[in-house]
Amino acid sequence: MKAIKIAAICLLFAGFTAAKEHDYQKGTLLRMDSSSCGSQEKGSKTVAGEILGTDAQNRKTKELLCQEYILQTDHVIYRIRPIDDKHPVLLPIGETAQFRINKDKLILRVPELNDKERQYTVVSMTPREDKPTPTQSASKN
Repeated sequence: MKAIKIAAICLLFAGFTAAKEHDYQKGTLLRMDSSSCGSQEKGSKTVAGEILGTDAQNRKTKELLCQEYILQTDHVIYRIRPIDDKHPVLLPIGETAQFRINKDKLILRVPELNDKERQYTVVSMTPREDKPTPTQSASKN
C-alpha cells in the first residue's frame, strides 16, 4: 500500500514537471521596423466654449507607431508585434530567439535578454524561398 502511494506521488510530480516544459522552435530576429498602428487624438474644451455653448475644441492628432519584428526560422518568416503596446521591450536584433505558438499568440523568449516569455501577435507568415542548405565539410584526407 505504501509503495502504491509513493508511485502515485512520483507520477503526479512527474506530470507537473512535464507540463511545465514546452517545445520551443528556434528563429533569428532579423529586423525591427516601426509601423503605423493607429492614431491618438487629444481634445480639450475651452472654458469660453463651455459657457457660450460653442463647440470650439483644440484637437491634436498623433500617429502611433508599433514595433514590428521579423523572426526567421528554417521554413517560415514571421512578422510579429508585441501585445503589450504600452511597455514593449526592445529585442536584440541578430540574436536567436525561442518561441512557441499557443492558440492565437506567439510566445517568445530570448535567452540573451533575460529568458522571460513575452506574448506577440503574428501579423503575417511567409514561407522561405531560400531553403538553407546543409553545410558540407571541405576537409580532405
